[in-house]
Amino acid sequence: QVQLVESGGGLVQVGGSLRLSCAASGSIVSIKDMGWYRQAPGKQRELVASISSSGRETYVDSVKGRFTISRDNAKNTVWLQMNSLKPEDTAVYYCNADHFLDPLGLEGFLEIWGQGTLVTVSS
Repeated sequence: QVQLVESGGGLVQVGGSLRLSCAASGSIVSIKDMGWYRQAPGKQRELVASISSSGRETYVDSVKGRFTISRDNAKNTVWLQMNSLKPEDTAVYYCNADHFLDPLGLEGFLEIWGQGTLVTVSS
């Protein structure tokens, strides 16, 4: 059983910065892709950023140039550095990880979610 523990959310003014962190713990076999999703009230959940085990990064267009995702495979930890925050970044941010049930994923995988951390950007 793998768990994701998130931290780093809070209240910040427009233009400020926050860094979210998410660490996996438990009976880890193999953590592959990790990412950050967010969901604002009345809006669909969207993938904000993802990073593969090899370090390949993707970002939603609205955060490109402002957010940076990073990870430490040895620590099974992923971060999201958020700069130049805007009110539209206000949302609950969820950490996500694909946990393979075996090193090669031959027995499938589970999509693991953190409980969410609230980011509020005041205008």
